[in-house]
Amino acid sequence: MRVRDWELVGAPNARDLGGLVGADGRRVRAGQLIRTPALGRLTDEDLPVLAKLAPACVVDLRYAAEIAEAPPDRLPGEPRVAHLPVHDPAHPVFTYVSALLLGHDLDAYGGLAEQGTPAAMAAIYRWFVTGESARRGFAAALRLAADPANLPLVFHCSAGKDRTGWLAVVLLTVLGVDEAAIREDYLRHNELTVSLREVLLEAMRRRRPGLDADAVRPVLEVRPEYLDAAYDEVTRVHGSFGVYLRDGLGATDELVSAVRANLLE
Repeated sequence: MRVRDWELVGAPNARDLGGLVGADGRRVRAGQLIRTPALGRLTDEDLPVLAKLAPACVVDLRYAAEIAEAPPDRLPGEPRVAHLPVHDPAHPVFTYVSALLLGHDLDAYGGLAEQGTPAAMAAIYRWFVTGESARRGFAAALRLAADPANLPLVFHCSAGKDRTGWLAVVLLTVLGVDEAAIREDYLRHNELTVSLREVLLEAMRRRRPGLDADAVRPVLEVRPEYLDAAYDEVTRVHGSFGVYLRDGLGATDELVSAVRANLLE
């Protein structure tokens, strides 16, 4: 059973990465690698659907304050939950984006506000490659995928698009999936969340009359230039994605082989 074949009302951009073609023409196993947003808004009807997947491990990339402010994840069974926070409270872009979403005064972020939200999002994606907690979290998630006891593996952040999106890029690249197919999966977030984005924007407008929707939309979407920023940073710092996996995330040949053995048909 594949997430692509059913719908989670409370997690509309949830999807199974199974079926994508990886190394040596072998496909990613269905029902083993699932990306989602935070699962606190699953409906009662969603729970038996997710229960059929029977996740063994859930990777949560959120930091403590995000988890505390959100509804608790609704998880069927008793999967292992690995909290691997990918966040830097001292990074000005993180605080800028948070202030923007919460409707706070942006005067303290003059330089970032002048650059615009898309530039701020691109900066976050570059940080995914070099940030200490980012490298630590993504590396730990990769190691979890190398252990069959953690499969099926569900991974998420809050919206299931940026941190979750980059972890999906890492995992799929390790599995040998073509970059074009990886990009296609990454960009699917936008088509799957059209209605949700409008609901969120309307809620923000009610909370803050006069809200500049054009400033907020880039935070609610994924865009090719965000992913390009991360790929460019990989090339700038490491020269190639393979070296980034090895030197940035500690992915040895043995680890890569284990992940492929677990997740490719």
